[in-house]
Amino acid sequence: MPRSLWEGGLRDRLAASVASIRYGDVADLSMFGGAVIDGRSFGRLTGALDRIAGSGACTVLAGGRGDDSEGWFVEPTLVECTDPGNEVFSTEYFGPILAVHVFLDGGFDEAVRLVDTASPYALTGSVFAADRTVIERAQRELRFTAGNFYVNDKPTGAVVGQQPFGGERGSGTNDKAGSVLNLLRWVSPRTIKETLDPPTRWRYPHQG
Repeated sequence: MPRSLWEGGLRDRLAASVASIRYGDVADLSMFGGAVIDGRSFGRLTGALDRIAGSGACTVLAGGRGDDSEGWFVEPTLVECTDPGNEVFSTEYFGPILAVHVFLDGGFDEAVRLVDTASPYALTGSVFAADRTVIERAQRELRFTAGNFYVNDKPTGAVVGQQPFGGERGSGTNDKAGSVLNLLRWVSPRTIKETLDPPTRWRYPHQG
């Protein structure tokens, strides 16, 4: 996130928006989301939140708490972190934790390099930009960073049958579930050769 955009009001608007997200009983349709799947997931996420809160490089701007008094609820959490090597940028939490790293205006080259190298995974990614040159450059330079790349859209929710889904690096072999490429992983190719005019000599032609 470029600093001028972040400090120009986006930080406060995003923090307020995240803080307004309500999680609770999914039978109540006013709730945006529900509990995480089990106590193990809850413990993993609250442990991550504790580490984030204790990190000198990270600041929790919204959320940051869990409640297991009835169910396993984790607040939607927004974190600003100055260390691009922090776990928040390389760990798949499978929970409502969003981390933001702010780079200096004019530091797009370094930001792209960090995106490409920060995580061992390469499943999905997205870029939000109005400048077509920036979009095309991100698509080109991050071509091995995300098997599914989104432009001005969230990097989740690939539609089965429309967006073949898969990534490489720590995310798999990029076989693209929902496409013929994935089908090839479930077959064992075999080649057969039959000679209808078997040779009767073993010497090369020039050897007589």
